[in-house]
Amino acid sequence: MPMMITVASPRPPRISPSSTSPKPASSSAHPSVLPCVSIPFRGFQSRVRTGYFFRCFCAEKDSADELFEAMPIPSPFPGISCLPFLSFLLYFSIISARLGFSVLPSDIPWENSDVWSICAAYFFVLHVPLSFGGLSVIAQILHEPNLDPLTMVVSITVLQVTEYVGVSTLLHFNAKPQYDVCRFFHAKWFWGGRNCITASIVGIGTLIGLVFLTSIVADMLVGPKDVNDPILKKILSDSPLSMMSCFFLYCLISPLLEETVYRGFLLSSLSSTMKWWQAVIISSFVFSIGHFSGENSLQLFLIGCVVGSAYCWTGQLTPCFAIHSVYNAMILLITMMS
Repeated sequence: MPMMITVASPRPPRISPSSTSPKPASSSAHPSVLPCVSIPFRGFQSRVRTGYFFRCFCAEKDSADELFEAMPIPSPFPGISCLPFLSFLLYFSIISARLGFSVLPSDIPWENSDVWSICAAYFFVLHVPLSFGGLSVIAQILHEPNLDPLTMVVSITVLQVTEYVGVSTLLHFNAKPQYDVCRFFHAKWFWGGRNCITASIVGIGTLIGLVFLTSIVADMLVGPKDVNDPILKKILSDSPLSMMSCFFLYCLISPLLEETVYRGFLLSSLSSTMKWWQAVIISSFVFSIGHFSGENSLQLFLIGCVVGSAYCWTGQLTPCFAIHSVYNAMILLITMMS
């Protein structure tokens, strides 16, 4: 059904017969204030003080990027610029209403019946053994019962790189014959489609706000707790080299591995058989379970929801990686300064 738009525009000024030139505009009028536009938007009235913005919204645009480029948002208040975050949220709402929220394709490189068996193979063959037994094996190989911080973080990096190679091989050999898994993921690691920068900014802001609110609620319900991991604190404070290695691990290797598995594979597969928000919830739940951290399960679930929504909206893993990396970097910085 076409969207009904009512534009309230002022009547043209009357020109006096004795005057051949219009009266000059009042100096108190603000040039950026445009006529009011009233639009029925999914059940509620949205009134924005800019007619040009919604005329661009109603124009025929082939892509979200073209629509976004055509939507300047002038300030409704003289001398005060619009809040960028609110502009981004308005942008998301309009694009989602016009073009749909998720752009993930329904055709995936894996059979729908094999998704959970591939996921189980990853968990029990790669993730659990390397996460819980990998450091013990390395300690036995090096004949050191207690690994020093630098050796520990380098060992974890090697284990996660091994896990990434293993899951890439698993996904490759379980794909349909006509699909190239490398090309599938290669296309998702570039800026393209919808505005990925906007999705990254909104995702980071939303994630920080949600984690902050849940932390406040948790402190009120169960009392404050120490947010610092003593092992992580020891690694960060041991030496500059161990600190740099820790940032490399948690801001590059870990996001690359987890976004490939939980968003690139699992969320893509689930969204082909169900609604996008259902796929986001299920994949976020699996993402939370995969960290084996009961006390942080809620925050991990929220991270999965925010990052998964960004993936559905853009169809790209790049903003997911950016959100994930920035969040991990903030946790490391807070741990260092505490």
